[in-house]
Amino acid sequence: MKVLLTGGSGFLGSYVAEQLDALGHTVRALVRPKSDKSALEKLRHVEFAPGSVEDRASLDAAVGGIDAVVHVAGLVKARRPEEFFETNTEGTRKLLAACVAHAPGLQRFVYVSSLAAVGPSVDGKPVADDAECKPVTHYGRSKLEAERGVVALREQLPVTVIRPPLIYGPRDRETLAFFTSVKNGVLPLLGDGRNTLSVIYGADCAAAIIAAVLSPAAKSPSGRAYFVEDGTIHVWREALKDVEKALGKRAFIRVGLPLGVVKAAAAGSQLWGKLTNTAQMLTLDKVNELKQQHWVCSGEGARRELGWSPKTSWAQGVAAAAEWYRVAGWL
Repeated sequence: MKVLLTGGSGFLGSYVAEQLDALGHTVRALVRPKSDKSALEKLRHVEFAPGSVEDRASLDAAVGGIDAVVHVAGLVKARRPEEFFETNTEGTRKLLAACVAHAPGLQRFVYVSSLAAVGPSVDGKPVADDAECKPVTHYGRSKLEAERGVVALREQLPVTVIRPPLIYGPRDRETLAFFTSVKNGVLPLLGDGRNTLSVIYGADCAAAIIAAVLSPAAKSPSGRAYFVEDGTIHVWREALKDVEKALGKRAFIRVGLPLGVVKAAAAGSQLWGKLTNTAQMLTLDKVNELKQQHWVCSGEGARRELGWSPKTSWAQGVAAAAEWYRVAGWL
C-alpha cells in the first residue's frame, strides 16, 4: 500500500511513518521545503511530495497513485485565531477535494483530530465517541470544523477520524516542558492539581491510526470517529510523581497557580506574540482549556472496532521519554 502522510516530519507523524515502513508500506510524505526530513530519510520505503495542505496544486500532485491518506498535519498554536481555520479546517478540505478529484480508488482517509474538537467532560466521566461536540478553544473549533468536512464526504470516500487526548513520548517538544519543570525542582500545578486527563503514548497513537487505515469497511464503517487513550484516568498531581521517578528527582516547589495568575501570564504571552508576530502556546484562549477540570475520553470504540489496544502505561511512557530526552540533550 502507498500511503500519503501529512505531518510526517512532526512528532506523531514520525511514528506513523516508521510503523508504516516497518509493515512494508510505502510512505509518500508531504513536506514543506524547510521541513526536517532527517527521520523520514532513514526509512526504507519513503518518497517525498513537496507541498503543504494550504497549497491545492501540490495536493493534486501528491494524491496521484496513492491507496490511503493519513492526515496528521495541523497547527496547535497560531499567531491569530484565523490561522487555525486556514490550516486545520481549510487545509483539510483542500486535501479532501484533491482526493475526490484524483484518488477515486482510495481505500481509507484517516484524519487525526483531537479531544479538543469535542471538549472536556463536565462530570468527570470519559467522553464517548458519539458525545455532543462543545469545543472551548479556537483550536478545538477548527478541528471540529475539519472533522465535519471529513465526515460530510463519508459516502464518497472511506473516512475515519481519530481523536487523541494529550499525546506524549520521546521526540515530543510540547510535553517536554513538564519534564524540564520537574528537573528544575518545580511541580507545575494549576490549582490543587486534582484535574483529571486521558493520555496516549505517541507510538500507541500511531498504531491506532494505522489500524484505522487497514481496517476493513465491515468493521469500521466510513464516517466513524474514535477516541484513543491508555485505559486510565490520570489525576495530574499523581501523574507528575511518575515524572519525578523517571527523572530521579523530587520537585520541592509545588506551584499551584491561581487561575488569575495564569490569565495574567497568558495575556503577557499573547502580547509578546503580537509584538513579535510569533505563535504562542499560552494565550487567553488556551486558558479556556486549562481551566477545565476533566479532559477524559473513552477509547472503547477503537478497541472494539479497530482491534487496537494501547501497549504503554503512563509510567512506562514517561520513563522512555525521560531517557530519550537525556540522550538527545533536551534535558
